[in-house]
Parts: sequence; structure tokens; C-alpha cells
Amino acid sequence: MSDPIISPGAIPSSLVALLTRADTRAAVADLASSATADPVATTTRLRKRYLAEVVAAAMTLHDVRTRASAKFPQASAMLLTRAGYEQASSAAVAEWRAQRFAGCRAIADLCCGIGGDLMALAALPHVDRLIAVDLNPDHLAMALANTTLVATGATVVGMAIDVRAADLDGLDGVFIDPARRDSDSRFAHGETEPPLAWCLGLAERVPKVGIKLAPGIDHDAIPDGWELETIARGTELKEGVMWSPALATAPRRATVIGEDGTASMAGPGDSAESNVVTPLGHPSPGWWLHDPNPAVTRAGLVQSLATSLDVRPIDPHIAFLVGTSPTSSPFVRSRPILASLPWDEKALRKTLADLNAGAIDIRRRGLAGDVEAIARRLRRGLPRQGGRPCWIAMTRAAGRPWAVVCEETGGRETTDTPAGP
Repeated sequence: MSDPIISPGAIPSSLVALLTRADTRAAVADLASSATADPVATTTRLRKRYLAEVVAAAMTLHDVRTRASAKFPQASAMLLTRAGYEQASSAAVAEWRAQRFAGCRAIADLCCGIGGDLMALAALPHVDRLIAVDLNPDHLAMALANTTLVATGATVVGMAIDVRAADLDGLDGVFIDPARRDSDSRFAHGETEPPLAWCLGLAERVPKVGIKLAPGIDHDAIPDGWELETIARGTELKEGVMWSPALATAPRRATVIGEDGTASMAGPGDSAESNVVTPLGHPSPGWWLHDPNPAVTRAGLVQSLATSLDVRPIDPHIAFLVGTSPTSSPFVRSRPILASLPWDEKALRKTLADLNAGAIDIRRRGLAGDVEAIARRLRRGLPRQGGRPCWIAMTRAAGRPWAVVCEETGGRETTDTPAGP
């Protein structure tokens, strides 16, 4: 492992200085070894042994490290802040993205935060030089320290400056995670700092550019030749990335990172599809409803997915797919259809009673309504325990409000999605 080299003009960080003091490290180790003890007693004991500022810093770092363990394998040794951890991508996502820069020798990580992506880039073979830039000196100092936790042969240079002032000469790759919120609130939808237009302009200076974005970006904002990739961890949509023409592999890509590995599919996007799959219309009991992963819907690849799986959409504007058999595709979740009927709560309650339904979840697509309130009304009269777990698609079929009742085949998921596809 190599030690990062901080650029001329050392990066001052009183927070990092505090966290790396011997007494703070000792207090953090004490907390880690007392994880199952009475927290009040542990705090009292620490306050008798260490200065108040040391105890406060140690408790905060220990808490954030505990929360970050789901994101980072090295969390127990990382320097973190709550905001930095929350805004950082997980190691799995960062490592997947970093593969696009394979072969690059000099890369800049702009708006690097606490260094989640910097660590993944540093682990790439053949990288000689990394430039880490962030206006927050605490986060930048943390990023440099965290990079020492991965094996790297690269020299890592830190610059605590506005990314717009960074010298990018001699680089062959740039990754940027523009801010979508300040210290007080989240920016308006689509707004970032630096603005997206400036980020896109990086490709005129360094051909290979990746831009991290919110996954709900308007597809009209994506220039020709650029790729939009949407990434999910399991069934949870995490983020989007735009890849410059020098790194693009397709107009649209959906990636699902799961426990058993990573699956990725590419296509032109539904708006560019030339052979739109004919909608099925009203589905029938005995068939299967396929719920696409949100990475697929956000990437606009539902039509491509339907074609590849030989299934059909329930409606031209709805991202539920229907087929005669289940599928093991990582891009959908399949459930057997038990009942299919026009949306009517009274008729639906009777259907659920006839099916001996127990616990129910609702996924809304294409219809407006308060899902939780509807679910409470539908549960009236159903057994509180036992019964058949059911999953209800509150949607449209052939242009009509429709309900598809399925047998639940797994754990509870998010029950509400936007009214559109």
C-alpha cells in the first residue's frame, strides 16, 4: 500500500487531526470493543478517561463507521462524517463504475467527498496518478487517508480547491460527482454544483468522463453519443451515471448489483425502439406478472427487456410485464397471477376474501391514490395472521384501471411507485 502524497500547501483539517490523535483512536477502539455493553455506562466511563471533545468525536466516528459497514468493507478503519458517508456510493457501486476507466493511467476524481470512488479508482491496475479534488478540506483529507486502505501503486494528489480551477492537463480520465445539495437543503430537481453543462464540457478537455447523477434525470438532458447507466443494489435504485462518448457502450444501460453478482443490460432506450412489443391487455390467472427492476424502468429499457424475455407489457404506458411462465432474470421479479379484475375496491375485497388472503402489499403504477390508505381498507376483514400473502398491482390494462392479484413469493418491497411507467 502506498501513502497518498498531498499536493503542495498541506490540506488543513482540524477534524482529521482530532480523529487521528492517539487518545481519539483509543476511545474509538474502546467503543468498538464495548459494542454490546450498556451505552450509558460506556459513555460515562469514556468521559472519565478522555477529554469531552475526544469522546464526542469518537462516538460520532464509531456511529458512522457502524452505519457505513453496509457500504464499505473497510468501514471500521475509514475516516468519515455523516454527510460524507450518506452522499458516498457504496464500494460495490464504485468498483463497478471504476471498471470503465480500466487502462487509464492518470485519473481525476472531482468532488471526491470522503473517497468512496477514489478508493475504487486507486485499486485499478496500471493507474499511476490520481488527482483528488474537493472544496471541503475535511472530506478531502479523509479521502486521502481512506485511500491508504487499498492496495495501490498510484500517487494520489489532493487539491482543496473548486473543481473548476483544477488543472486536468495530462489526464486520460475524469470522474465527477457534482453536489445535489448544500449544507441546508437539496437542490431543485436536475440542478447540480457544478452545473451539468459544465460537467459535460469536461469531455472537451479529457475524453473519458463519467458523471454521477440522480437516477431520475430527464433523458432529454443526455447529449447524443453519451450513455445513461442506472444502477440498483438489489431492488433499490441507487444512482445514475452518464458516460462520455469515449466510454459509452450503448445509449442506455441498466445494472443490477445483487448478492450473487452483477447483471447489466443495454439497449437504445424505449423512446428509440423500432419494434415496440404489443401490449397484452387483460392478464389471466395462471399467468405470471413480471415487475422490472427500477434500474430498467429508469433507463427506459422495458421494451428491450420484454423482447429479450419474450413477454408483453400489460399496457403501452405501464412497466408491468406479463408472460405464461416465471423467469430467473435478475432484471425482474416474477409472481404468479391469482386474479385479474377491473379496479374496484369492493370487488377486490371480495376477491381477496375468496383467495383467503392474509398480508397484502400494493405496487402502484399508472393510477393515482394513497396506497397505504387503500391497503388499510382492503385489509378489513382479512385474517391478521395466517392466510395467503398477496401482492397487488394497482395499475392500468388496455387503458382501464385494473387490479392484478399475485401470490407474494418473497419479502416486502416498496409499495408505491410514480404514477407513470
